[in-house]
Amino acid sequence: MDAVASSPLGWLCAGATTLFGVTMLCRAQRSPLHKARVLLWSLLPALLCVATLGAGVGLFVAVCLLCSAFLGDRDLLPVGDRAVLITGSDSGIGHALAKYLDSLGFVVFAGVLNKDGPGAEELRRSCSRRLCVLQLDVTSTTQVQEAFLTVSEKLQNAGLWGVVNNAGILGFPADGELLPMSTYRHCMEVNFLGAVQVSKTFLPLLRKSQGRLVNMSSMAGGIPLPRYAAYGASKAALSMFSGVMRQELSKWGIKVTAIHPSGFRTGIEGTAEQWDQQEKELMENLPADTRQAYGEEYLLGLRNYLLLLPSLCAPDLSPVLGSVLHALLARSPQGLYTPGRGAYIPLCIFCCFPLWFYDFFISKMLSAGSVPRELRTSGEEGKNL
Repeated sequence: MDAVASSPLGWLCAGATTLFGVTMLCRAQRSPLHKARVLLWSLLPALLCVATLGAGVGLFVAVCLLCSAFLGDRDLLPVGDRAVLITGSDSGIGHALAKYLDSLGFVVFAGVLNKDGPGAEELRRSCSRRLCVLQLDVTSTTQVQEAFLTVSEKLQNAGLWGVVNNAGILGFPADGELLPMSTYRHCMEVNFLGAVQVSKTFLPLLRKSQGRLVNMSSMAGGIPLPRYAAYGASKAALSMFSGVMRQELSKWGIKVTAIHPSGFRTGIEGTAEQWDQQEKELMENLPADTRQAYGEEYLLGLRNYLLLLPSLCAPDLSPVLGSVLHALLARSPQGLYTPGRGAYIPLCIFCCFPLWFYDFFISKMLSAGSVPRELRTSGEEGKNL
């Protein structure tokens, strides 16, 4: 500490650290525990830099000042009479988001796959009269256009403040080699092309209000994860689309955000009946040599992951809902949100560490369990040599 006290550079670093920590503390308008964590993580690297007083101190000061200046804004705009369209509101995140935004006073247009289904009926029953349920299959050009006409008519000359592209499907989680091409096409049609079609159709209304486009991507859209070749590829396409649109639409005053949640319990994995159909399609489309290499035990065990999936996911959707709300109402929303436990750490490892380390990390985090028959056989032969 004597070195710090006697060094102007040390005092400068300490001052910048304090400014950075206080700024983060003030802007982290959450629970006292959250504020304490933010302050702790802000100060720890600073104290290390102050203690060492190495060449990195100057860089650290600059980073602190920049972060203080450009830290994500937590001052939210008033809800007022802002209107938001949400796709995929039958269940899961879209359903919860429609209820949440309605409770805050938004005019909500809840797009559903089945306007007579239980999800739509629940929204009509539990939400205010402001909420409007729309029949909206994002893969249907006709339904997207009809939804646009309905929203335009109800809003009249007012613009639409936000579009939340939430509709999505998971498909059958399996090795990419095993998935039929129909799974790849279906994931792309719903998760990517559907979102693109909705965005392009409703952008004239967003331009009027200089509003927000929010795309619900996934953790699997930012990093490669085993069993998610089709789903991850479609979400990665959506994330790239979000980034490009963020750059292109900024000149119109429209702000674009991608949400990369970690695992949340939304029911996206589907039902046992859907699993049976997907498993049957997978098995029927496998070439004989591929089926022989993987073996029946491995193939039939794929659905065990679907049974396990809900237990690996968080039941509380509030981190995702909070991220969407911030994206809709913050004066300076972030381009990327990573709500949920563990959503950001794998992304950091993927971006900052060698790929072999990331692959090792993911292999330990998402252990496959069973092994294809051909690999088991070759492993046993190797032991006998």
